[in-house]
Amino acid sequence: MLGSTHGTLTTTSRTARVVACGERPRPAVHGLADAAQDVDVSGRPLQSAVPDLDRFFRPETVAVIGASDAEGRPNTGITRQLIAWSERVGARVHPVHPTRKSVFGLTCHPSIGAVPEQIDLAVLLVGDPTPLIGELSAAEVTFAVAFASGFAETGPEGAAAQARLTAAVRASGIRLLGPNTNLNAFERFRTDLDGPAIALITQSGHQGRPVFALQELGIRLSHWAPTGNEADLECADFISYFATRPEVGAIAAYVEGIKDGRAFLLAADRAARHRVPVVAVKVGRTETGARTAASHTGKLTGADEVVDAAMRQFGVIRVDGLDELQDTSALLARARPPRSTGVAVYSISGGTGAHFADLATAAGLELPTLSAGKQRELHEWIPEYLSVANPIDNGGHPVGDWRGRRIIDAILADPSVGVLVCPITGPFPPMSDRLARDLVAAAEETDKPVCVVWGSPVGTEDAYRTTLLGSSRVATFRTFSNCVTAVRAYLDHHRFAADYRSPFDDAPRTLSPSARKAQALMRPGEQLSEHAAKQLLRAYGIRVPREQLVTSAAAAVRAAAQVGYPVVMKASGPQLTHKTELGLVKIGLTSASQVRDAYRELTDIARYEGLPLDGILVCQLVGRGVEMILGITPDSSFGPTVTAGLGGVLVEALHDTAVRVPPFGEGDARAMLGELRGHALLSGVRGAPPADVDALVETVLRVQRMALELGDTLAELEINPLLVLERGQGAVALDALAFCR
Repeated sequence: MLGSTHGTLTTTSRTARVVACGERPRPAVHGLADAAQDVDVSGRPLQSAVPDLDRFFRPETVAVIGASDAEGRPNTGITRQLIAWSERVGARVHPVHPTRKSVFGLTCHPSIGAVPEQIDLAVLLVGDPTPLIGELSAAEVTFAVAFASGFAETGPEGAAAQARLTAAVRASGIRLLGPNTNLNAFERFRTDLDGPAIALITQSGHQGRPVFALQELGIRLSHWAPTGNEADLECADFISYFATRPEVGAIAAYVEGIKDGRAFLLAADRAARHRVPVVAVKVGRTETGARTAASHTGKLTGADEVVDAAMRQFGVIRVDGLDELQDTSALLARARPPRSTGVAVYSISGGTGAHFADLATAAGLELPTLSAGKQRELHEWIPEYLSVANPIDNGGHPVGDWRGRRIIDAILADPSVGVLVCPITGPFPPMSDRLARDLVAAAEETDKPVCVVWGSPVGTEDAYRTTLLGSSRVATFRTFSNCVTAVRAYLDHHRFAADYRSPFDDAPRTLSPSARKAQALMRPGEQLSEHAAKQLLRAYGIRVPREQLVTSAAAAVRAAAQVGYPVVMKASGPQLTHKTELGLVKIGLTSASQVRDAYRELTDIARYEGLPLDGILVCQLVGRGVEMILGITPDSSFGPTVTAGLGGVLVEALHDTAVRVPPFGEGDARAMLGELRGHALLSGVRGAPPADVDALVETVLRVQRMALELGDTLAELEINPLLVLERGQGAVALDALAFCR
């Protein structure tokens, strides 16, 4: 079932070990992936495998292998921290070391097999954890953590070592965190904070520090998963697990590389189904960032446009900075769903309000003009010469007395207002102190988010440190830009979640008749000729011009008469990619003599260039329309992707394209086209009629079906141009390239 929570498949039974502290069943750690999987036509899973990580984060028994209490030894500090953490979570600790009798006063065992009870979590303080995996498996250990470095992050030899570790773990039934991870999972979390929490995932431990520090500002954190090199457990596993934890209000992630694109999408889908926001920093936007990320965690980052599209499809909110990660996650975790999408800006300065309004409007936020009645109400407390239409400028003085709270309550009572933002560029006590108190008091009595920007660079003021940060209902920011980013993400998330329908529910599970026709056209390792590529398109119901492939001038003349003048003639062969540049396309031929001459010229050019031909195409000349490009491109993490953009000669000059990762539905196909800078061309510009967008969307969906069904045999596909005709007249693929695996 797609909606189930933790893994429910019972593991293979083994002889239970009765121990002094009692007998208990071993929890199932492998989820739905262990069952007979529901897969799409590409063979990829349609359900996320969710490991039951309860025993990882809250174990009953912990073994520290390589434990030490010798002064000056690196393992000593780690052992001390693990013992302290185990005490906090109520776990029994078993030090393991071949030569020590005790560690920090605890009995030390020579091996994991000598521990007198089953272990939930084994922490491996050894340089090479691989030889230990078999022993851990024999002892029925559930989870292990490997801190050791020197694996895929170091190069080919390290990658080979990590592959051996991964193979050992897969064969063992153990779930492993790491290698190249750290102690972040075992930090001291504050237990005196309430409200929805942030669950944190980081592939680089240090990058999670700013989010972890939110606890000092009164924002609750529930978990921290430092995934390291992800030889086994990966970011997707933790997203899937956190998505159904009742205490988790938002998931914050720092991602360097996506190990398995489909697993990531299924995890994001799980979070979207449960309406749990996922906010992520994903490095690799630039070539330098991608190269650095690969050297850090040993993973390829993949094309950033694909990552961006995949996250957008499944509602993952991508931010750039760690400050944005913490501020956006905090707002999303704590704010209730919006009752309206309107943002009201309330300030003591017209300049402050105008500045914030500019930034908010540029970011796409809606600042509704308050009704005339509401403005009259506000002018009961605010001088008439000040604007209260939105932004609302109170002029300063009303915040210092009883009027301040009434103004705030009146704004929040307006049904067009879903979010109240009060930017305070600097403290001005005592009025700013009272303003802070009024905002906090109002926030406690409303279900609408109240956001405050405290712009003072000092940050030690009592109004900020005590009043604002002491409230779990006010979202406090230090910069305008972070506030705008967070509010936009908050509104976008709830809009997305309200309309979300999982594309995995409707993903095709059986091959279409088109796939069988298409497979017969494949030529492994070869590029198909244009004629063969168009036959591939025909198999999937994608319209192409009337055309005939001929091998003589006389046949070309007969074909032109049957196709109907005027015609286009093109060379067709398996090695032709840029026919126009080589002079291998002739357009607008209107007579038999022109067709004969064109045939001779095209074959002469091909012979001179040494290009083998399977013939000359005599094609119908299709009328005017909008030239688009559609294609299938492989991605190292996500598999086949679908690209759409402005086509023809503009494609390389403008690079105006949008990407989607299958599976996706009609709504995403339309949204994909809406992302294009030139999408207005489809609506008709300068008197041109609107294009047949419905036919274009249908063609995008047919190309997606090709990507899903032919991904193992079709390496790449390009339709350029796809001519989108006037509304109601369809779309025609004028040219196509196809590369087989």
